[in-house]
Amino acid sequence: MAVHATGESRQWSEFGRRLREWRRRAGLTQAQLGGRVGYHHSLISKLESGVRVPPADLVDALDRLLGTDGELAALCREPVREPEPPQRTLLSLLPGARPATAPVTVRSWPAALPVDGIGCPLHGPLGCPVPDLATARDLLALIGPRRSAPHGVEPDLTHVLTALLVEYAHTSLASRPDDVLPAVEWLLHALIRLGDGDAEPNAAHQRLVAHYAAIAGRLRMLRGQTALSMAWFGHGLARADVVGDVPARVLLLAEVSTLARLDGDADTALACGRAMAVADGDRAWTRVLAQVALARGHALAGDDAECLRALAAAETGLSRLGERDLLEVPWLVGDPGRLRVDAAAGAALRDLAALTGDAAAARQAVVVTAGACALVPDWMRPAGLLLTLRLADAHACAGEPDAAVAVAEPVRAEAEAAGRVTIAAELAGLRSRLGRRWAAVPEVRAFAE
Repeated sequence: MAVHATGESRQWSEFGRRLREWRRRAGLTQAQLGGRVGYHHSLISKLESGVRVPPADLVDALDRLLGTDGELAALCREPVREPEPPQRTLLSLLPGARPATAPVTVRSWPAALPVDGIGCPLHGPLGCPVPDLATARDLLALIGPRRSAPHGVEPDLTHVLTALLVEYAHTSLASRPDDVLPAVEWLLHALIRLGDGDAEPNAAHQRLVAHYAAIAGRLRMLRGQTALSMAWFGHGLARADVVGDVPARVLLLAEVSTLARLDGDADTALACGRAMAVADGDRAWTRVLAQVALARGHALAGDDAECLRALAAAETGLSRLGERDLLEVPWLVGDPGRLRVDAAAGAALRDLAALTGDAAAARQAVVVTAGACALVPDWMRPAGLLLTLRLADAHACAGEPDAAVAVAEPVRAEAEAAGRVTIAAELAGLRSRLGRRWAAVPEVRAFAE
């Protein structure tokens, strides 16, 4: 709770001062103390600074752990604590950002979790029943206007929210951003309001917010709304850090890395890749995604040696995924994993060729990107369009303008209408490259214009 009254300010400053003394006497860091009492170290820091009122159960735990003989509890007895006010964010206050009712439209509805590798945030990868779709709509209607979840709806509500997360993650890859963004942001706002109203935040809901924020940020990014995209990514990262959700943190950093590359910011893209690499040393899949991000960042910076080293590390990591990785990220196994790594490798090699004029890198980009194109399933049409344009651009970088136009022309109109900034950027880069180097060739000039 933010401190308002002067008397309260003095009281909590004294509490923080004494807590710091007892912690140091015990030889503990803020992170170590937070870990032992089950709270994030950032809360311990705020308590010691006197800017937060401690939860009652935490005070008792601190007294027991630090052996204060009840001193900290005594400091908290007066005045009576008020409930914490809502934690507002920019996007929780956007006017008109959410429709009045939950827009639930699904392709299919699962009977149980996990689905596509996404398990229940309450019970993990164990099988959890999912309420039928009619019940799901009833539950969402209950939470829409509320500031706290009604009694008796858990764990069914969490299972419904997880099933919808899978649905919208899939749909976001297959359709225009506008088709799914309203539903995703409606659910995000509903979850944020529930979190605002809870005395103790629901950890499962916090995890879901982090993953929904990744989807919302990506959809805003695809619409070219960089500021709103970054706001959602930042919101998701904050929630992931509070509950220690490493997978959500890594996936969000991967999205921020993409956003940085769209802005031509190699330094930020590389910083995201390095943060992903150290997020969790026990998860092989996080290192694969980190190396992919690093390869793209190094390519954007024109560092061919580091780019190729990162691509080789990603290949090695992909071949060494273990059982835990297969459970957490089945989309990184088999053809989907091959598609993801090859698509990134083709992009990195194309970027290097564009910067350095390395024809060998461009020819390798053609081979790798063509392989990725062949792996794109029909339902991921936007990815197919993007990779087709990237293949054409690789041909252009290799000095093959006729091949570039032959590959790109059949999808040009569809790409222009796709409504995705990533596809628009690929098309603009290809046209610019062709126009600069081969404007005298009639077929090329017609495509470039």
